[in-house]
Amino acid sequence: MKISGNEIRVGNIIDYQGKLWVVTKTQHVQPGKGGAYMQAEMKSLIEGTKLNERFRSAESVERVYLDEMPHQFLYAEGDDLVFMDQETFEQINLPRDFVGDAAAFMQDGMIVNLSMHEGRAISVKLPDTVVLEITDAEPVIKGQTASSSFKPATLSNGLRVMVPPHIGTGMRVVVNTVDCTYVERSKD
Repeated sequence: MKISGNEIRVGNIIDYQGKLWVVTKTQHVQPGKGGAYMQAEMKSLIEGTKLNERFRSAESVERVYLDEMPHQFLYAEGDDLVFMDQETFEQINLPRDFVGDAAAFMQDGMIVNLSMHEGRAISVKLPDTVVLEITDAEPVIKGQTASSSFKPATLSNGLRVMVPPHIGTGMRVVVNTVDCTYVERSKD
């Protein structure tokens, strides 16, 4: 769908110079001389590079809509992660680097959303939280009762997280997948 340069907004995904870009910042500029334009800061969805570009209102760009499709994580195979489409049952292999740091949170059977463009995977969105077991936690220090005190603990996936003093080895906790922070003790 074509949109004019002054309709570009933060969060839009546009096809520009043959690449897909997500708009991260916009500023409408009206200089003393000449016509107004939209200054846009964009980040490439594939390479992760940034670009600052000016778009005049007379220019048009192609706005792209991505298809979000639920996929189930099946298993890791070498440096690849294997996902299965929940509707067609087709399998897709994606490199571990494609998922990035979030790959540490992948669990067998986990449902994730793959953003697709023309049959090509663009990004993977994990659930906001996952339940993991604490494999190692420092013992509670006597007298450490301040509510804001936290101690380091190691999760079953090898990542470290700060947890409250009452959390010990073997307990299951809910962890935020975006910033790897403790949310709460798991109810199960």
